[in-house]
This record gives sequence, C-alpha cells and structure tokens, in this order.
Amino acid sequence: MNLNELDNLLVDEKPFRAKQVLRAIYKELIRDWDEATNLSLEFRKKLKDSCTLDIDSELFVSDDNNTCKALITLSDGKKIETVLMRHEGGRSTVCVSCQVGCPMGCVFCATGKMGLVRNLTSHEILEQVLFFARMLKDKEEKEITNIVFMGMGEPFLNYENVFKAIRMINDGNCFNIGSRKISVSTCGVVEGIDMMTKEDMQVNLSISLHAPNDELRNELMPINKQYPLEKVLEAVDRYIAETSRKVMYEYIMLKGKNDSLECAEQLVKLFRKRSLSMLNLIVYNPTGNFEPSDPETVKAFKNFLETHGVFVTQRYEFGQDIKAACGQLASRK
Repeated sequence: MNLNELDNLLVDEKPFRAKQVLRAIYKELIRDWDEATNLSLEFRKKLKDSCTLDIDSELFVSDDNNTCKALITLSDGKKIETVLMRHEGGRSTVCVSCQVGCPMGCVFCATGKMGLVRNLTSHEILEQVLFFARMLKDKEEKEITNIVFMGMGEPFLNYENVFKAIRMINDGNCFNIGSRKISVSTCGVVEGIDMMTKEDMQVNLSISLHAPNDELRNELMPINKQYPLEKVLEAVDRYIAETSRKVMYEYIMLKGKNDSLECAEQLVKLFRKRSLSMLNLIVYNPTGNFEPSDPETVKAFKNFLETHGVFVTQRYEFGQDIKAACGQLASRK
C-alpha cells in the first residue's frame, strides 16, 4: 500500500474531496478506487496510478484466536508489525508501530536490537489499523474499539506523524475511535510528555517503567541515562496537574531481574502518594534475553503492592505462540 502521495494529490482539490477520499479508505474500507463512485473517473485514475490500496502482509493467528499479528511490508520494502488483541466483552485493540525499528535499545525488546531505520508516515501508521478493520469487516465481527501505540518504535520521537494519525483515527470520516480509547506509550521522552500535555485531545498516556530505580532502569533501558526517573516522574506530574487524567505505568516482570520484593518496596515509595497513577504488571513475552517471572512471584509482587496502597493491575500475555512481542517477526526477516 502506498498512500504517501495522497496528500500531494489532494492539495489542489476542494476540502470536501479530501473528506470523500479519506472516508472511502478508512470508513467504507474500499480496496479498489473504482469502488469510490462519488469520485470522477479522471481522479480515480490518478489515485490508481499513485496510491495503491493493496496491503502487502503476512498474518499470524494464535491458537486461541484472540491474537492476530500482521507483518506488513511497506512500499520501500521495510517491514513493520501490528497486533490485534480480542478481549472479553467484545473489545478489540490494535497495537500499532510508529517507527521501523527503534532507537531506544531496551535490552528485553526484540525491536531494540534493530536500531532505528526510519519514522513511519501518518498513512503508514493508519495502514496498520486499516488492515485489521478490513479483516474484522470480512469476518463480520465488531469494529476496532481501542488503539495503543505500543508497537515498534518510540512515539514521541515521531510526534508529528503519530498525532496526525491519531487525529485521523479520531475523525468521524475515518475510524471514528474516541480519543479516550487511544493510548500512547513512551519510554519517558520528557519533551514529548510536555507536548502531549498541551494537546487538545484526551488521549491516554502510558509510561514504560520496568524498573523502580535508576541503576536497574539504566541497565534495562539506556534512555534512562538521558531521562532519569525523577525527570520522567516530574513530567508526568505536570501532565496530571494540567489534564487531571490517569496515567498508566507499564512494568514487565522479568525473572530474577526486577521481580523481587525489594523492587516492590521501591515501587511503593514511588507510587503510594501519587494520585491518578496506575501500575500495570505485564507477564513477559520472551524474546530470548530474559524469562518471565514465575506466576507465584507475580502474585506475591502484586499482593505486596496492593497491600501497601498501590493501584495495580495485571495484563496477561497475548499471542506467545505467534511471537506477538514487538519486533520478533520483523527482526528475523
């Protein structure tokens, strides 16, 4: 699929034409420009020549059918990943990538081993949502309800394209997904948190924490040397003070690394008095470097936090049998 020329083609068109085109792609989910019969034959030919609607992809489905992962090949041959997760109650969440590769270098993440190749355009971000929107329509299932920017890449290092895509995801002429159903996860890029604080959309903020102190976080997430915990937490405090919105902190449970009760005690000190903050424990989806914490360890860790006044939830792993963790497919191709 190649919609990167779409904006150029729409420059000289009237505003209503752009709405027609976007609605055709992202709302009506057309796969051939000839389906857009409200567009002139001449304009459809221009679109056919410059903006193919085919998505070059490979789909992987988990044994329980709750998780689908797509490996998408972009127009320049680069590969990205996106995941659909089906939840109880009918929710369907798409996890999208914002970069080819990632410059953060988190040692537990397969994408981090790739380094940064390039940023995605807003249309390449939307292509991932479009892939699963089409799939659910074909299967006559409910539409996508939630979007999370937790795939390949650091969203705040591609801020302009990420928020352009978010506005289109939210647009009634596109996917019409409410801003409160969209979450952006960052490793802790302070400038990005401050920029998001000023946005006029109620998009959710998530922080990839994964360690309760700078020493361990430096080891697991090199970005912490540039943005240490204190600076990240201060930026989040500013965000909460300005927006009054809850922030989720993600914490991947790594066996023998960050799952001790000592780590739990340090987390209590960080969060017990932090309002509108939620800690989300994630069972690690192995990528080869580490092992997930034992269930008993996770339970004891969670119980300790709850007992000491920390608002904590637990997310279970999705799609381990299809390598659903970020970068596991793209990095091996």
